[in-house]
Amino acid sequence: MTALTVRLPNSVHQKVKELALRDEISVNQFIAAAVSEKMASVMTLDYLKSEAAQGNRSDCHRFMNAIPNAPVAKGDELPNI
Repeated sequence: MTALTVRLPNSVHQKVKELALRDEISVNQFIAAAVSEKMASVMTLDYLKSEAAQGNRSDCHRFMNAIPNAPVAKGDELPNI
């Protein structure tokens, strides 16, 4: 495991301590979980962008055109806004 020094504004540090206490975990565990969540978010966006870059508009149209023209199923209606 690696030790890391992070400088936080006092207000952020105080809130992290409060939230960690509320979750009954250490500040280190709270920060490790927060960093892991952010990493997962960034990696997911990277993956989705990579997948989207491989997309093909004509394939999309071909699949969309294969959908039968049928009435909307009960419960699938769009809300009236």
